[in-house]
Amino acid sequence: MGNTASGHLNWPGLIEAYRSYLPVSDSTPVVTLQEGNTPLIPAPAIAKRIGRGVRVLVKYDGLNPTGSFKDRGMTMAISKAKEAGAKAVICASTGNTSASAAAYARRGGMRAFVLIPDGYVALGKLAQALLYGAEVLAIQGNFDQALGIVREMASNYPVTLVNSVNPYRLEGQKTAAFELVDSLGDAPDWLCIPVGNAGNITAYWMGFCQYHQDRKCDRLPVMMGFQAAGASPLVTGEVVTHPETIATAIRIGNPASWEKAIAVQQASQGKFNSVTDAEILEAYRLLASEEGIFCEPASAASVAGLLKVKDQVPTGATVVCVLTGNGLKDPDTAIQHSNNQFKQGIEPTISAVATAMGLNE
Repeated sequence: MGNTASGHLNWPGLIEAYRSYLPVSDSTPVVTLQEGNTPLIPAPAIAKRIGRGVRVLVKYDGLNPTGSFKDRGMTMAISKAKEAGAKAVICASTGNTSASAAAYARRGGMRAFVLIPDGYVALGKLAQALLYGAEVLAIQGNFDQALGIVREMASNYPVTLVNSVNPYRLEGQKTAAFELVDSLGDAPDWLCIPVGNAGNITAYWMGFCQYHQDRKCDRLPVMMGFQAAGASPLVTGEVVTHPETIATAIRIGNPASWEKAIAVQQASQGKFNSVTDAEILEAYRLLASEEGIFCEPASAASVAGLLKVKDQVPTGATVVCVLTGNGLKDPDTAIQHSNNQFKQGIEPTISAVATAMGLNE
């Protein structure tokens, strides 16, 4: 166990907590919102569906400061950009990266430019980016096109790219693996994770390997990556030119970390699988209505995937599903796809309310 037991009362943010594992020095100006140290929550309703003594927990990274796991990487990327003297940063985003980049860049005194695919960013994320002070540019194209543009911009103009192709992003994101081991006392048997641009699965593996080398865990997990069926290039082996899925955060057809993710899958003896939008929504509702955990649709891909391959889970295994973002990021999807009744126009009387509750029958 490191010096970073989960539940640390004076949590300093992940750079200070895991400084010895990160490429920072005493002269790095740390830009932090005290990200990290997110809860690992048992999920008994999901475990019950699998049976055979399997234990399931969810890593709820939707409780980071801007509501997603992107904050782990952004504290590093922005701190290193500031150290290098950058005055502006740029990213392409399906939403969460833009919110995180904007918050950390503004905190660090830099301008933030974000390119988003017009019409394909959940409202909660767009609201965040705008209020944090990002300069949001919506292009008539998809995420992959936006990423191509910002990579060129960063090469030709004085702006620092903070997408996950920036190596400091993955350095920050690997700390989630450290937290898992610090909480569990070892690595899980399986890690189930949504895969879009494929940086996070790569980062988790880096973290597990570093802790394993330092003998802080006895094993390495099998890495199970799940993509939306309409955006599953790692499953089909082919670029998806027009990715489509309700899970906008993973609506990516040509992942930037493609080769690294394949290497992780092979090294961990894991697999990539796809889940349909219907399976994602079912897991999304299950997490909220039976576990009390509200995540965004893309996050639920990890649980949808686990349930899809539940027969492959070893008996008695400990499985961690990564929930990458908060459900409040995408309230529209929640309202449209809730199976629960919303009763309106009820008279303001006790009897009318009791009748609506089914108590007067």
